[in-house]
Amino acid sequence: MGPKAVRRPAFYALEAGGWRDYVTLLHPPYTAWHLSYVAIGAALAPELHSERLLAALAAFFLALGIGAHALDELQGRPLRTEIPTGVLWALAFGSIVGAVAIGVVSALLWTPWLLVFVAAGAFLVFAYNLELFGGAFHTDLWFALAWGAFPLLTGYFVVAEKLSLEALIAAVFAVATSLAQRILSTQVRGVRRGRIAESVDIAPAENALRALTLSVVALAAALLALRW
Repeated sequence: MGPKAVRRPAFYALEAGGWRDYVTLLHPPYTAWHLSYVAIGAALAPELHSERLLAALAAFFLALGIGAHALDELQGRPLRTEIPTGVLWALAFGSIVGAVAIGVVSALLWTPWLLVFVAAGAFLVFAYNLELFGGAFHTDLWFALAWGAFPLLTGYFVVAEKLSLEALIAAVFAVATSLAQRILSTQVRGVRRGRIAESVDIAPAENALRALTLSVVALAAALLALRW
């Protein structure tokens, strides 16, 4: 007897319809995973400033957790949500504008060099998720750089107002774990969304994704607990 037929577009996807679509849209495990990079970066800084960390987390939650995922859902409805197209566009632009606003205010309060990170983040969220420039930025490596290294380095910089060797080494960790996520999730998505035969057993890959999510979130929590 083969593996059980796959129906949901993601292992964390709720039943379609209503408020459940908005929860699914957030990709909760992956949003927590990539927000953890922000926390790890901030925790590695010489001095931890909680208000700066919270500002960075809020900005990335808006831009990545909501904005990037709304743009992604507009590209062929991979999560099969019933959220109206107009609402998805409003969520995407509203959240990204909110993230940029947080970044600009943070730059005015702390260091104007943050504007470089704000501009880079705004570019990456559209270039990657809308597959601009012929999809040149929609690759495994750019995923790892944009959603792994970039959040970690931003988290460090917003707190320390500089970059350091330890931040760059940690960014390698973020790139490597993000690549692992991408490799595993590509197969899982292919099966769940009908691009790969459903006879392929995706349970090991999904269990690995769950374990990696817990590992990265736990590491962030441990580093913050140490610093606080």
